[in-house]
Amino acid sequence: MRKIIAVLLLFAAFTSCIPLKKQVYFQGDLDQNDSLARIQDQPYRLQVDDFLDIQIKSSDENITNTFSPSTSENTNNLRNNEASIYFNSYSVDKHGNIRLPYLGDINVLGYTTQEVQGKINTEFETYFKNPDDVFVEVRLAGIRFTTIGEVGKTGVNVVYLNQLNLIQALASSGDIKITGNRENVHVYRKGIDGTKMYTINMLDVNTFDSDTFYIQPNDIIYVEPLKQKSWGTGTSGMQTITSLIAVLSLVTTTILLVNAVK
Repeated sequence: MRKIIAVLLLFAAFTSCIPLKKQVYFQGDLDQNDSLARIQDQPYRLQVDDFLDIQIKSSDENITNTFSPSTSENTNNLRNNEASIYFNSYSVDKHGNIRLPYLGDINVLGYTTQEVQGKINTEFETYFKNPDDVFVEVRLAGIRFTTIGEVGKTGVNVVYLNQLNLIQALASSGDIKITGNRENVHVYRKGIDGTKMYTINMLDVNTFDSDTFYIQPNDIIYVEPLKQKSWGTGTSGMQTITSLIAVLSLVTTTILLVNAVK
């Protein structure tokens, strides 16, 4: 009986714990793929609900104040606050437009930030006598994404970079938990042609060459749990053995108590 119990314990430990191979990132040799590299170099094209930080400056203070009315020190500090970005930036509405003073609605859906910058400059040529005196800079007001599932910190994240990859996104969310399935990290992305799901294997070194390696604004990253989590026996062999011994001790004690009562 003792041998049977020992065999069962060892079998349960090795089948329920999470092996090291399921935890090590970027295994294998990196293949070079020039076509995917070209895809990664393509600039991001704006979607609905994106936020744009548009800076318009001129030697004419009236123009500067019109497009950037909040210039006090307190307001400048607020610009660095995540919540205030919503009020101080230009949001792309459901029609793909942003609204600027004097210029009105400008359609930016599907355009890059550089193209939007060019459109604004063209509009200035119509409304101002000296458009060359106006400096325009357009950029994303942070990259927003959501992480759910087996990560250290779930929720909406904002990273203030021009470009964000999946590794950086997961790192800013507390990394994948040991109970997370690194082979099936799902990225849900909404575009002009609908929502698509991409699956990335973080154990494979060729993840770096994936065309979904770079996160886009409003992406949802979902890390599904490994089956070992639902078993509740532990993430390592020692934890599993400890859990099984505790259960076995409880069962043995119960049997002894029942026999003693009889």
